[in-house]
Amino acid sequence: MNRIHRCLAVLAVPGGALLSLAVAAPAAFAAPATFPPPDPAPGPESVTRAIAAAGMPGWQITLIAAGAAVAAAIAAVLADRAWTARRSGTRGPARPARRNVTAQAD
Repeated sequence: MNRIHRCLAVLAVPGGALLSLAVAAPAAFAAPATFPPPDPAPGPESVTRAIAAAGMPGWQITLIAAGAAVAAAIAAVLADRAWTARRSGTRGPARPARRNVTAQAD
């Protein structure tokens, strides 16, 4: 059964990569839209003031970075606990340890 899971994992990785490339390809090869030049007729000028030019505010970047750091720390702690439990042979409360019991004929 382990071999089947490994084979499926080996096939799933290139399949996922091809799927992501197929989804991203139309956006990557898109051409910018061309618009006709503006009308040269004179008219009243209006002043437009931009409050935010572009980009993401710094507080949002900080919040995203902090959230990613917390998620990475939680994943690292869980992985370390699972690795330690696997090495020491202990099991959690949901999975009791298997005892060495021999089958007896009744």
